[in-house]
Amino acid sequence: MAQASVIPAAPILEIKKLKTYFFLEKSTVRAVEGVDLTLPHKTTLGLVGESGCGKSVTAMSVMRLIQSPPGKIVEGEIHLHRKQTGETVDIAQLDPRGPEMREIRGGDIAIIFQEPMMSLNPLYTVGDQIAEAVQAHQKIGRKAALDRALEMLDKVQISASKQRLHEYPHQLSGGMRQRVMIALALSCNPSILIADEPTTALDVTVQAQILDLMNQLQADFGASIILITHNLGVVSQMAMQVAVMYLGKIVEFAGTRELFHNPLHPYTVGLLNSVPVLGRKGQKSLVSIKGMVPVPTEIIPGCAFAPRCPRAMEICHEQQPVLRAVRPDHQAACWLYGESSLSVL
Repeated sequence: MAQASVIPAAPILEIKKLKTYFFLEKSTVRAVEGVDLTLPHKTTLGLVGESGCGKSVTAMSVMRLIQSPPGKIVEGEIHLHRKQTGETVDIAQLDPRGPEMREIRGGDIAIIFQEPMMSLNPLYTVGDQIAEAVQAHQKIGRKAALDRALEMLDKVQISASKQRLHEYPHQLSGGMRQRVMIALALSCNPSILIADEPTTALDVTVQAQILDLMNQLQADFGASIILITHNLGVVSQMAMQVAVMYLGKIVEFAGTRELFHNPLHPYTVGLLNSVPVLGRKGQKSLVSIKGMVPVPTEIIPGCAFAPRCPRAMEICHEQQPVLRAVRPDHQAACWLYGESSLSVL
């Protein structure tokens, strides 16, 4: 699947120093700990990492869907350029239940969740749910909204769309429910689509169909996509840029081809080495990353990956590295590429 050679420079979303914590009775979970991300127009950004690294919490922070209490954005900015108004707003400063955020949620930014059966309302037909979303953001009548719902079901290539319009989620297969979620997300033509593990619960054949569909719809609608996944194969097919997360932080950021061919951070190297490759000679078993991800309530003075890193140095256990440019358009947060190490590259 061909990837664009030129990445647009104009950002539609900028996340700066984002911190999202969950305040429990006896501890604090630092789920997102200073994330910086920039999403250009009409770009697919892959956000990857192990389970529990903060990918989904980052997405839910952008959508302002963090349950409070116990969750709270304690620091940072989320700047969104709204195509409808042309203004730039800081989502982090908006009331999550206020009218402006409700307008942004669905109208400017939409999300596809991992398990559509948990996201679709079992008591309403597919058509009713899409039409409700359309009417919430557009001043049109019920019939026009249902016509839009039917149009979207056709767009996502659901067979017998007129029949499916009046069916309930339990009457559809997993692949069809995921297509309905995509239709629902795109029904108001948002600028940004967040796809949180959109193919995990699907078999390989349906997974490929959903990915092709998302690529085609991105070309048709011109939306930017944040693809959250632990599947590096999916990222290699879909993403133009990749951000690697570990314990709430971005540890590496680069173009997809650059990251896959020249990974810098030892954690990224470990992730790529753990992926089985058909036909790879001399590999009898999968290569795993030793150790376990630290508990997010633990305060670590140095690099969070240091206890598991095969190349850890003394400074790695004492000071946290910052995300810095190591190569053109390639950033890493690792002491291997500190100022004293740049000369060896």
